[in-house]
Amino acid sequence: MATLPVRDLATDDGLISVREYLRTSFSPDCEYVDGRIEERNVGEKGHSILQMFLAALFWMNRAAWGIEVYPELRTRVARTKFRIPDVLITRAGVKFEHVLDSAPLIAIEILSPDDTLGGLQEKIGEYLAFGVEHIWIFDPQRRVAWRADGDGLHQVTEDELTVAGTAIRVGLAEAWAELERV
Repeated sequence: MATLPVRDLATDDGLISVREYLRTSFSPDCEYVDGRIEERNVGEKGHSILQMFLAALFWMNRAAWGIEVYPELRTRVARTKFRIPDVLITRAGVKFEHVLDSAPLIAIEILSPDDTLGGLQEKIGEYLAFGVEHIWIFDPQRRVAWRADGDGLHQVTEDELTVAGTAIRVGLAEAWAELERV
């Protein structure tokens, strides 16, 4: 990820405060890691289609699944770290103001061509430390999905992603078919 020039916001050491980050709008929105603004790799067509499909699927089923869905929501994963998952799922009834500050049920990252393994591993580590229950990674280019946990990345070999104890079901064949449709 690239560090953006933020001279107007930065102090002498090149850092900005959490307060300044939260008061500033970026287009597209940027993440904040230990005083530095980090540009997010914006997706291409496949990324966009998959993000819309997943957000719509969760949105249409939110009542039945007992969840809420938030695309690209600033999430405070640590005191000085704010990440923006591509799609974020909370259990229904979770209350927060503008920025999510409690662990969500699911954080979904959709890979872009410029994403790196190191950057992905850093985010996964932060999500795990924050207490995210389920971390799902989708690669629209290769049509592969992974689950991430403390033991690493695990390629999904089943036909669907699920969350135990819920009705949540995401059919991978259906997701990949959306990429072929347009």
